Amino acid sequence: MSTMADVARSAGVSVATVSHVLNGTRPVLPHTRQAVLDAVETLGYTPNSLARSLVTSRTRSIGLAVSAISNPYFTEILQGVEAAALEAGYSLLIADPHDDPEHELKVVQLLHGRRVDGMIVAPSAEPGDLVAYLRRQAVPTVLLDRVLGPAGPEGGVVGQGPFDQVCAENSGPMAELVTHLASLGHRRIGLVAGLPGLSTTDERIAGYRQGLAAAGLDADEELVVSGSSESTGAERATAALLALPGAPTALVTANNAMTIGALRALRERGLSVPGDIALCCFDDFAWADLFAPRLTAVAQPSREMGALAVRVLLDRLAAPDREARTVRLPCAFVHRASCGCPEPRPAATKSSLESTSQSEKGTTP
Repeated sequence: MSTMADVARSAGVSVATVSHVLNGTRPVLPHTRQAVLDAVETLGYTPNSLARSLVTSRTRSIGLAVSAISNPYFTEILQGVEAAALEAGYSLLIADPHDDPEHELKVVQLLHGRRVDGMIVAPSAEPGDLVAYLRRQAVPTVLLDRVLGPAGPEGGVVGQGPFDQVCAENSGPMAELVTHLASLGHRRIGLVAGLPGLSTTDERIAGYRQGLAAAGLDADEELVVSGSSESTGAERATAALLALPGAPTALVTANNAMTIGALRALRERGLSVPGDIALCCFDDFAWADLFAPRLTAVAQPSREMGALAVRVLLDRLAAPDREARTVRLPCAFVHRASCGCPEPRPAATKSSLESTSQSEKGTTP
């Protein structure tokens, strides 16, 4: 196995020069740098990443903490993060906080202990201890999908502190689902909402209410039930909605896992979609068009969000003092037949939402 000394002899330079070329710790003349790189390729030299980290104080690794890695939504986010990290020459360490605040803190501390250069985290509904730790340790961090604090002006977020944030639009797309159902004549539209305390839950409930108001419908709080962001909770929530004296004629589920639970509850009661009840869902997923009827949904740009989170983190590592920013990506309305409309032709068409395509606090990456 070739060593750094072998590379130095082949290139006719000192070992220190080879180190500076490989670690980028000092400018080197172009022809000298090329001679070193040629020697590295010829000899098949592989740098010792541990030794390099001792020299540069960087491990070229990123910690990723997202819950429900088995959820297709987060799986697609993970694919985006992994591809962008690999392209930038970074490895990825992954942990699942299980949406539990205590476990969340433990896994983030574990990742930090592995000396990752920065972290990408989808925080839990109670992230106080996590936030305090990241601030105290000054860990470069991008919050993904879920943001801190209520929405501020121009897409910014109040109280985000030093953290950059990358997420999708939530309120506008949810409002569009509701107004679409209202345009089809529905006046009792139920919402199976996510886990209380998550920004995605709060923003989608706000969008649901905006959609009702835009359609001239009064909000009935009985029609909003928490499905806790998971299938079993959504099955119970759907059953509760169906048991109301004035049961909804249309239903919106606030994530893909809850869509499965809602469909299970409807099937157990022998109800057809959309014949007995219309259904729309927030989160498109790979098999949404395999159901009969195919599911009308809001599609989030999951992979793009993951890749953008990496780029925003790398910007933070390159400029630690830059202003924190929040970037929101647009979603797409995927019109199929579960809402009660005729099946679109061609099979699935997408139209851009009228929500703001991108807003951020600070500069656009």
